[in-house]
Amino acid sequence: MVYNPDMICTGADETATADEAAAGSGAAASVSDVCFSYGDAEVLHNVTFTIPRRAMVAVIGPNGGGKSTLLHLLLGALHPKYGRIEVLGLPPAAARRRVGFVPQQIRFDPGFPISVIEAVMLGRAAAHFLGGFRRDERDRAAAALATVGLSALETRRFADLSGGQRQRVLIAQALCADPELLLLDEPTANVDADTERDLYELFTRLNETRTLVIVSHNLRVVIAHASHILCVNRTVDIHRADEDGATRLLPVDGHAGLAWISDRHPGHLEDLGAAAAAPHHAADSAPRDGKDPP
Repeated sequence: MVYNPDMICTGADETATADEAAAGSGAAASVSDVCFSYGDAEVLHNVTFTIPRRAMVAVIGPNGGGKSTLLHLLLGALHPKYGRIEVLGLPPAAARRRVGFVPQQIRFDPGFPISVIEAVMLGRAAAHFLGGFRRDERDRAAAALATVGLSALETRRFADLSGGQRQRVLIAQALCADPELLLLDEPTANVDADTERDLYELFTRLNETRTLVIVSHNLRVVIAHASHILCVNRTVDIHRADEDGATRLLPVDGHAGLAWISDRHPGHLEDLGAAAAAPHHAADSAPRDGKDPP
């Protein structure tokens, strides 16, 4: 584990972020003054950021800081209490079929007799109201399996796969719908170092044609591949992972497996506590998709 649970993500290139926000409908996702709570516990407060298309965004932050919640808001599975969200220029629910999601873990009955290719084809289930899968959809699933390097396991039972192989199947399932935006929640949490390296090589190839948003605790790996860093700890800060050393990992004395993250503007988030206590910016605005706040 290469993540300090008390880490501070400092700094941002404010000019670049403002330019990306100005892109508006050209963005992969746009979040404006969003607040979200589970009951009385507020998880995200006055969150505003823009993700440009074809970015690979590393989402980092402490446990309980709101990373997974943020993905589910982009997916449309959760709805903000205040503020607005657009995904690919649409409300999240309307963009759902253009978004792929790979969860951190899955619950399944190991006795359920589903094959690998059938598990992948479930990624096309949203397109079906009645009837089974067409031949072209099986071809799509086979192509997605080839993309993740599992063509040889097409007929094997999903329950018989290793943790790393199951993770690849979940990625293939998300790719089966040919999403423009791919959200991945700890996609390498259950794999060994070699598999993790292979998966990030795959993510880099996928990033040539689509936007990726990846939640990860492995800072060293994800920052090496990301174009943008999204720091989440109730509030949010996004900035570019520039090649000039703007974003660096600093070792923690006496803790070889931990690291702090540093940026060239170290004072940018010094008032983080004040930001988290500020009034709701969008208290009078309704969620963009018309859903009642939770």
